[in-house]
Amino acid sequence: MAVQTDRVTARVVSLAPSATETLRALGATDRLVGATHHCETEAPAVGGWLNPDYEAVADRDPDLVLTADDLQADVAADLRERGHDVFHATPNTLDEVVESFADLGAAVGLPDEGEALARRARSRLDRVRRLVPGEGGRQNDDRDGSARPVVYCEEWSEPPMVAGNWVPEVVEVAGGRYPFLDPGERSREVSTAEVEAADPDHVVLHVCGHGACADPETVTDRDWDLSAIARDDVHVVDDSLLNQPSPKLVEGVERLAALLHPDALDA
Repeated sequence: MAVQTDRVTARVVSLAPSATETLRALGATDRLVGATHHCETEAPAVGGWLNPDYEAVADRDPDLVLTADDLQADVAADLRERGHDVFHATPNTLDEVVESFADLGAAVGLPDEGEALARRARSRLDRVRRLVPGEGGRQNDDRDGSARPVVYCEEWSEPPMVAGNWVPEVVEVAGGRYPFLDPGERSREVSTAEVEAADPDHVVLHVCGHGACADPETVTDRDWDLSAIARDDVHVVDDSLLNQPSPKLVEGVERLAALLHPDALDA
């Protein structure tokens, strides 16, 4: 259910890159009067994601401040104590990410645009589900799941951390299997034995803060015994496509599906 509001939000400060990208998809970046230096925008910088400059935020005189993730809960609370109206999104699953598009649209006074953005996202996800192998896909006779490769997604490398939250669902929608975490579980450190036991067919590196510049040798040079992995099976994906709960995540699903099943999305 989308958040309903009659708040006038001509001036918005975004302290979360995911919120900034969702505003962009809503066609509402003209409302941005401030953002963190992590956000891709020309709006004036007001500090970092976890350490915003509260005085700079106040100087922007926002009608609404956008925050996201449990890690920003204290930031959201501090902002409210300072008298700011705050929209705080905490999606943990793929469905919750998509629903947050509608919620944010309503929060900034664009409920129709938010609902339309969520519908488009669901339509794109449904298309991928139809085209990839496995349950619900075009190779539905694959009863043992063998057409669905095992995928290990790493969002941090020192120490190695397996990606959680919505990533297990992203892999499933993209036509893979993810034996490491259930949807909604937080990312966590993973052991060598656990990865070796899963024997993944693909490794996806989407290291936080590295964009598309992670080094595949981070994995290939480890003393992991991964019999199914070749150098070409280690894929570097821009971290914003998998780590960010924004419309970019839908692009991330499509990107991952194309890596796992190169011919599937051409149908």
